[in-house]
Amino acid sequence: MEKLELDDFDQTLPDHKNLAVLMEKQPSSHPWADFRYEALGVVVRNGNEEKSVSQVYHNGEVEQYLFTGMSLQLHPDECESYYHNLMSPEPGCFIVASQPEESDQMPEPYLVSLSFDEVHAYLEGDEQIYSVPIPPELYRWAEAYVLTHYIAVKKTKRKLKNWRETERPAKNSLDQES
Repeated sequence: MEKLELDDFDQTLPDHKNLAVLMEKQPSSHPWADFRYEALGVVVRNGNEEKSVSQVYHNGEVEQYLFTGMSLQLHPDECESYYHNLMSPEPGCFIVASQPEESDQMPEPYLVSLSFDEVHAYLEGDEQIYSVPIPPELYRWAEAYVLTHYIAVKKTKRKLKNWRETERPAKNSLDQES
């Protein structure tokens, strides 16, 4: 694979970004759930932080919590999925959260990804997935990563074999005795 060199482009990219996720808890009008939870956004943070949860807003029955100590790491083998995400009409960050045991507990986010494919695997495993707009700083970083590591491969259609024209295998000795 040939490395792409771009003029006036710093090719030294950090391998990960530290993040925090903002979640909101609201009363629900649904008869089976007391509360509704929603991810509001992802914030890029400087430095490494320990995992923690803190309430950052409270107004009546609406509460917002900041989950810190998370990070996002990009991988070269996921570049095609990052590319499609960035080129979509609404590029986003995907937040994977654990499904709580009790309906009044808030889902705890544990993964942030830019890959449709990675998040789809968690969705099949019944994890809670939230989609939020991608912050401009993360968009620029992911775009630079894709420009550095992604090489598009043209998809080709597989040519079908004509099975009628292939030779039949020779009969083995057991078939000949019957």
